[in-house]
Amino acid sequence: MTPHRSAICKGCWQQMHVPIPLRGVLSVPFRVFGIRPSRMNPNTCTICELMFTRVMKARKVTIDATILFADLRSYTSLSQSLSAAEMGGLLDAFYDDCANAIWQFDGLLNKTIGDAVMAVFNFPIRQEDHARQAVLAAREIQRAFHARRAEFAGSSAASSDEGAAAEFGVGVGIHTGELSFGEFGRSHRDLTAIGTVVNTASRAQSAADAGQILVTQAVYDRARSELSDSTAKDYALKGFDAPVRLYAAQEALAFANE
Repeated sequence: MTPHRSAICKGCWQQMHVPIPLRGVLSVPFRVFGIRPSRMNPNTCTICELMFTRVMKARKVTIDATILFADLRSYTSLSQSLSAAEMGGLLDAFYDDCANAIWQFDGLLNKTIGDAVMAVFNFPIRQEDHARQAVLAAREIQRAFHARRAEFAGSSAASSDEGAAAEFGVGVGIHTGELSFGEFGRSHRDLTAIGTVVNTASRAQSAADAGQILVTQAVYDRARSELSDSTAKDYALKGFDAPVRLYAAQEALAFANE
């Protein structure tokens, strides 16, 4: 599903109450000065992306937000028998599907890291139910991949490596809470989020099987209406002294088992 395209930057409107045109005739003068839709979310603008310190009056801020990581499982194994064109097409499709799902629910596609993506919900577009929005985006990512799976399964990689193809899918991890968001680094500036919330979401994603969405207790508490049928299990996550309870969304598990 293609996300709705806003006429003005949602981030600038919420953060500064300034209507920055993103599309149409009124946006033309702004584009002359390099102000256009952001690559992280087309409903925000490059002011949000490139002028963070000037807008927020600080290099970094502490916010309540939700982090989503999604990773393409068995891509490394399958890529050994993929042609360069097939490999590029597969990643393009994965990135596009993730982006559309994240933008549909007002998230920020913050990073693409090899065969994985990282998204932030609740900045710069504010959402009271950002944990729930992240869960909905994760389900859309799984739905979109499942719809394409037959197409992917027909690749030369799938036919030549049945074991890898059986594990081919997307694993998703989500955590929510207080984190630091802003500009990090000086010689190479990076606009991103850091903190325990980010690390935990990443570890949850690593624990997820293909086709699975794993969320933390904090996400479950905030998005209980979307996770009423989820199943809980304690996981030994790398870097954590004690087991971490994660909840698996049942709808995603159904995709994995088909």
